[in-house]
Amino acid sequence: MKKNKHGLNYPSIDVLLEKIDSKYKLVYAASKVAHMIEHENLDIKDARSVTPVGQALEEIVNGKVDITFDE
Repeated sequence: MKKNKHGLNYPSIDVLLEKIDSKYKLVYAASKVAHMIEHENLDIKDARSVTPVGQALEEIVNGKVDITFDE
């Protein structure tokens, strides 16, 4: 699989906002997941992104992360 080293073009913001309805919530969720990926040395299989934030966004869009927000 081709790695994405040129920024966050994948996954697209439109697809991500179908999963989480707010850009602010998306940033919060991605930062939490990226922190877990980086500090727990998680190996994300088949990730196109090389950065923890990109990998976190991929996990969110692929439905591999269960995120709930208190309203």
